[in-house]
Amino acid sequence: MKQIFSDSTQISVVSTFSQLVNSNFQGDMNAICWHRELVGDFKEVVTKLELKDNITEVSVEDLLALQLSEQGLVAREILLKDIQQLTDFGASPSLNLLKCYERDEEFDFISTDVYSYHVDRSPIETDTFLCTYYGPASEILPSDQVQQKIVIPEIREKLKELHEGSEAEFEKFLEEYFFDLHYQAKPNAKPVNLGTGHLWRLAVDHPTQQALPCVHRAPIEKDGEYRLLLIC
Repeated sequence: MKQIFSDSTQISVVSTFSQLVNSNFQGDMNAICWHRELVGDFKEVVTKLELKDNITEVSVEDLLALQLSEQGLVAREILLKDIQQLTDFGASPSLNLLKCYERDEEFDFISTDVYSYHVDRSPIETDTFLCTYYGPASEILPSDQVQQKIVIPEIREKLKELHEGSEAEFEKFLEEYFFDLHYQAKPNAKPVNLGTGHLWRLAVDHPTQQALPCVHRAPIEKDGEYRLLLIC
């Protein structure tokens, strides 16, 4: 495996699906990228899909029903193959046509939506896979370039005011409402854009994980701008 993306020790780059799923996270490395230059017209696929809500899950049947040009067919074949490979691996991939995610506007001092830098947590041994085929892509940051929001004094104090319970219950409260999963970028942090077409595997917070979970966030979409995203 080789390192690209500047001199980042956070990312390992592989050239096959097998390498992607069989490589191990270790040390600072908590993101693996199957680096690909995809061909095909993914914009055509997006244009011909029907957006039923802000997030529409696209089924294999939806893809197969599309009337596409030659380049659109190439793009569809790539989508179907990625879905099949991840399914055969044991994952549960979801292909989403996205206008936007729901925003968290409940509190003015902390955000817990996917536009906030965060990590994923799972009680079982698993990883997050994602690929943006069309539209803006997600970003990741190394663990040493972020600070957990709940340890920032002014945020922690406001969360304590919100909780109004014992210290032991407070820590449980932070986990229960996922406040502990969110991070703030440090000054001069240098996020890495995941780009389009590359299939990524990101480390998740779970008991057997040997590396720190990967801090990432969704991009803020522009009006009228859709994303086609595979995630599991």
